[in-house]
Amino acid sequence: MFGGTNKLYSLFIIVFFFLSISYGYAQESTDLFLIQAKKSLFGFKIYPETVKKITKGNNYDNQPTFINKSQFVFTSQAESGYTDIIMYNLVNGKFTNMTRTSDISEYSPDITSCGQYISAVTVEKDSTQRLWLYPINLGEPELLYDDIKPVGYYGWHGETAALFQLGTPNRLVYPYSREDIFEVAQNPGRCIKSRPGTDEIVYLDKNTNIISDGKEVFELKGYNVNSRQSEKIGTALGNAEDFCWLDKNNLIMARDNSIYLKNISKGTDWEEIAFINMPGYQNISRIALSPDNKNLVIAMEPAN
Repeated sequence: MFGGTNKLYSLFIIVFFFLSISYGYAQESTDLFLIQAKKSLFGFKIYPETVKKITKGNNYDNQPTFINKSQFVFTSQAESGYTDIIMYNLVNGKFTNMTRTSDISEYSPDITSCGQYISAVTVEKDSTQRLWLYPINLGEPELLYDDIKPVGYYGWHGETAALFQLGTPNRLVYPYSREDIFEVAQNPGRCIKSRPGTDEIVYLDKNTNIISDGKEVFELKGYNVNSRQSEKIGTALGNAEDFCWLDKNNLIMARDNSIYLKNISKGTDWEEIAFINMPGYQNISRIALSPDNKNLVIAMEPAN
């Protein structure tokens, strides 16, 4: 009896530890904030004075992604410890549960190219992590890439998702077909984004870190899905992980309470374009930009 209990307890600890390093239970408390922005012929401007707190929970509200110019989806942790995908409407300020599950968790929501599904990494009942599709009309979810697991993160390029596959080491793979799953890189960063107007998937290469001004800096790599080649397209912001595209050539990243912009084509350095002063909060992590470039959503953690 006691031997069986100990084995069960050990299994629980192993599963809990695995989840803590990939998703879920070890996530720190964060909230989401909406900021107005504008892109013009004179550049891109963020208006810090417009910052507005969106979420009000004490848990993990993070991983925002716009699905159109007036709605974004994000991951929200319930008191149970499990997470759901929530949609927020900028026009009426309403929240809608895209998932409502009591025994599984969903993370990293995004919109598919057809616009009919919200995709998410789902931690299933047996702790398997795979990519699932959740219909916008709240129909039954569908499993995608059933043979690729465990998935930690992903990024869409058209109808195909490049997948961050957890392991030793972690790998970035691109599934051309069930029989042709191409390894793009080892030790990629968690942020994987399609570069607008190109055939490239962009990621951080964590094999290439250098220290500059006391900050860890990684190369940005672009993987061409046609040639199957990766090449350096620039360097990421030091001590930063997540990025989003303003357009084909301009990237946005954040560190501490500041937001930075870099033009990849010109090879310029990172330029600070906004400082977000939100009392009681610090450290911008995830960042998302609306398709019309008029709204920015950031995730921040409570200050100690």
